[in-house]
Amino acid sequence: MEMEQEKMTMNKELSPDAAAYCCSACHGDETWSYNHPIRGRAKSRSLSASPALGSTKEFRRTRSLHGPCPVTTFGPKACVLQNPQTIMHIQDPASQRLTWNKSPKSVLVIKKMRDASLLQPFKELCTHLMEENNMIVYVEKKVLEDPAIASDESFGAVKKKFCTFREDYDDISNQIDFIICLGGDGTLLYASSLFQGSVPPVMAFHLGSLGFLTPFSFENFQSQVTQVIEGNAAVVLRSRLKVRVVKELREKKTAVHNGLGENGSQAAGLDMDVGKQAMQYQVLNEVVIDRGPSSYLSNVDVYLDGHLITTVQGDGVIVSTPTGSTAYAAAAGASMIHPNVPAIMITPICPHSLSFRPIVVPAGVELKVRANDAPFPIMLSPEARNTAWVSFDGRKRQEIRHGDSISITTSCYPLPSICVRDPVSDWFESLAQCLHWNVRKKQAHFEEEEEEG
Repeated sequence: MEMEQEKMTMNKELSPDAAAYCCSACHGDETWSYNHPIRGRAKSRSLSASPALGSTKEFRRTRSLHGPCPVTTFGPKACVLQNPQTIMHIQDPASQRLTWNKSPKSVLVIKKMRDASLLQPFKELCTHLMEENNMIVYVEKKVLEDPAIASDESFGAVKKKFCTFREDYDDISNQIDFIICLGGDGTLLYASSLFQGSVPPVMAFHLGSLGFLTPFSFENFQSQVTQVIEGNAAVVLRSRLKVRVVKELREKKTAVHNGLGENGSQAAGLDMDVGKQAMQYQVLNEVVIDRGPSSYLSNVDVYLDGHLITTVQGDGVIVSTPTGSTAYAAAAGASMIHPNVPAIMITPICPHSLSFRPIVVPAGVELKVRANDAPFPIMLSPEARNTAWVSFDGRKRQEIRHGDSISITTSCYPLPSICVRDPVSDWFESLAQCLHWNVRKKQAHFEEEEEEG
């Protein structure tokens, strides 16, 4: 009798949200209550693999990569405070498929520069896209200035149909339906740098030296391109880093009248009240802060969500995405992370400490690297003997001085990379083919003793 009264009292104390809670990460696919702790099956079909037979009610794999959605009520009265600001929801990789709202009409073709072996594949691809698929093809203007292309009379009719652009001058972000890269991993990084907002799907052909991020072979490109145009392809969403660099203005300030400089151009990114200049970048692989040409060790303060976590004393530090974990970070001794894992990796470069190991932090945090005197940002330490240098995917290299700061967090604009098979199979194939992961001689086995007759 006392147990029944206690049970009724606990049911009254539980709020409606705690008594019947709907998992926001599963989009309402699963509900549970205090009286019925076993989760129910939703009517909608899960995008993930089916559970084992006979275990439907006890366990069902959800859309999360982390297996079953965790129960967030603990005992009769405790639960996790629900945060409506969900940073990221991770789908099962097998369920990530490309689809088109409308048929694609325009394509950007990016070719590796200064490589004569790519001229013929470039011509074949562009001719196929224009004549067979009736598509508008965009190329960078300097590609058509190549002497081998300019002097090819047989390619002249196709060349006149190209739409051209110039990097840092023309904005084509709203004109491209998807991207095709011919070359190595550098072509994919370059494609990412052209789109500081939403990125169209990228199909990358392996015609370069490494090809970790370029899974397609060019031999049967016609059928593969047709499949992508028809929407029959898997994609992996490669997270990018949103990087904001704030610098103190140390030179003589230009006179500004009504937001315009002396030459009539708009004074963008300048705050004349505080004397600072802000720049923003989208980074696919990594942000590298290093000591530059100085012979001294770099001294950089690293903050995580406003809290100082460490000072990097060494040659520098690498802040990378999971995609970048197989690039410079891997060479510096970091672990390799699958692109679907929501994370940011911090890897020291030759640290002056035997205990400084690479770490992985959640994707939603904000890292700040600062020079001295900036509020809570990766930055130069007050004890630093020299300045630091920073680069973004190996480009836009610039000096960071005392008072400057770099803020890094996960961007809301990932790069959708089209897969040959699926995100998991393609990744392990790249590990084996490009990095020769876990390649070794097999251990010899003992010969079986002959049975005595």
